[in-house]
Amino acid sequence: MKLLKRFFSFFLICLFSIHLTSCAECNNENPRARVTNTGTEEVSVQIKTTDGNTENINNIEPGKSSEFRSYETGTITFTIVLEDNQEVIETVEMDFCSEYEIIVNDDNSIITIGSGVE
Repeated sequence: MKLLKRFFSFFLICLFSIHLTSCAECNNENPRARVTNTGTEEVSVQIKTTDGNTENINNIEPGKSSEFRSYETGTITFTIVLEDNQEVIETVEMDFCSEYEIIVNDDNSIITIGSGVE
């Protein structure tokens, strides 16, 4: 079962990498993020923008991915909360047409992958 979860994580990272290299134009779309949970616990993410607005992606069950959530550009703080109240906080600078993938691995470690569309 762990091998299947690792394969699934690897597969998602490969798909995301292919997506990054595809040809796309930026039309000043707001940045966006999603959560992919291959871990063993539910996970929630709060996205806080420079001006204090928040977007929440809540209760993503193991083996599931959220829809992309869009938010304003600027300094973004992601607060990732696992079911056991373990928190991971990451702050990134996001411009138009940026995407962020937050992946919870099978050992509940966090990987974040950011990209920008040229």
